[in-house]
Amino acid sequence: MSCGIAIFVKTPSLSPVKTRLWPDLGQRCSEALYLVAAEAVASVAEAAQQRAGVQPYWAVAEAEALHSDAWIDLPHLSQGTGSLGSRMAQVYRLLRLRHHGAIVIGADSPQLVPAALERAADWLASSEPRLVIGRAQDGGFWLFGGNVALSDSAWLSPQYSSESTADQFVVAMQRFGRWLQLETLGDIDTATDLPDVHAHLSQLVAPTDAQRRLLDWLDALPSTMGACP
Repeated sequence: MSCGIAIFVKTPSLSPVKTRLWPDLGQRCSEALYLVAAEAVASVAEAAQQRAGVQPYWAVAEAEALHSDAWIDLPHLSQGTGSLGSRMAQVYRLLRLRHHGAIVIGADSPQLVPAALERAADWLASSEPRLVIGRAQDGGFWLFGGNVALSDSAWLSPQYSSESTADQFVVAMQRFGRWLQLETLGDIDTATDLPDVHAHLSQLVAPTDAQRRLLDWLDALPSTMGACP
């Protein structure tokens, strides 16, 4: 059974991105890092596509970016409007119209590996109602997926961007299916997150070319954080 993977992105020229990095890296460098990280995440999804037959998409925040050259290497989905919960619900529904399984991920954990996406897709291929989550170290989550219809209230009830977001999310979704939990990953929110992501990228056995480019980009980032590679 097929599975769609939507990578949530914003377009730097149209929306502020990675603002918590701005004090240390500056706006331009933070935006550049965001785009390199998003490319790395997409490359992993494309590697999973080749191995497991999943279909990756960009889930784009801005309506005007859907018809631009900003995100050209994958099919586009619109996030729609509203809160993060509303937009994830919208994209999840769109994926479920096209695929049996639906997975949503961010562009903040570029050290993920294809095997994790393949494992999630394999889990969701069952006819049994199932859900999957990959928790983030800050209390959020870097991946969520399901193969069953979900109520809007379940998407909207958690408090997002908190230390208990993943816990609240699991409670809200608990009744809809059986869970698989993937490994916990760090994500890039502030400059203090960069060493952990760098370490995990350095330890990858078979990084994609885009992950290697991100690692090179991080290696070139001055210790003073005063300039952009």
